[in-house]
Amino acid sequence: MEPVEINAGEYYLRQLRADRLLDDRPALISAFADPLLRALGPDYAVDTLADADAYVRRRAEEWASDRRCSWAVAEPTTGELLGEVGLADLDLANGTADVTVWVAPARRRTGLASTVVDTAVRFGFGALDLREVACSHAADDAASRAVAQRCGFTPRDSDGNEVRWGRRPSGA
Repeated sequence: MEPVEINAGEYYLRQLRADRLLDDRPALISAFADPLLRALGPDYAVDTLADADAYVRRRAEEWASDRRCSWAVAEPTTGELLGEVGLADLDLANGTADVTVWVAPARRRTGLASTVVDTAVRFGFGALDLREVACSHAADDAASRAVAQRCGFTPRDSDGNEVRWGRRPSGA
């Protein structure tokens, strides 16, 4: 599938970029240097321009193979990268996905995560015909719990370490 751009009000959702007009790689390196983001995404080491380039390429390949829809959360007038939101583990045949989000440290606690998670989920229901979107977080992660609640997710289960939430389209 081709990447889709979305106007999310205060934010613009677009494909991650590393070209002569817009280069998200320095912002990715800065964001992934944050200890909280490193703890939440231990599979991603984005320490160099080469790492960041591989990250951008990986997201483009995931779009192309229908495995993930991933958007850079950008400031609309400057294009500054503020975070990333995505529909991961995309299963179009079964109509399911997991929503993921990270926010640059300077933009946390601003409502950004709730806005873009809700936007991505609505895209999944409307454009991809998903039947359920899930999210999960550590049981002690109050910020992620608040985002899930604000975005209309309901708790599904917990193993004591992780809480899993689900959301279905309105009327489903």
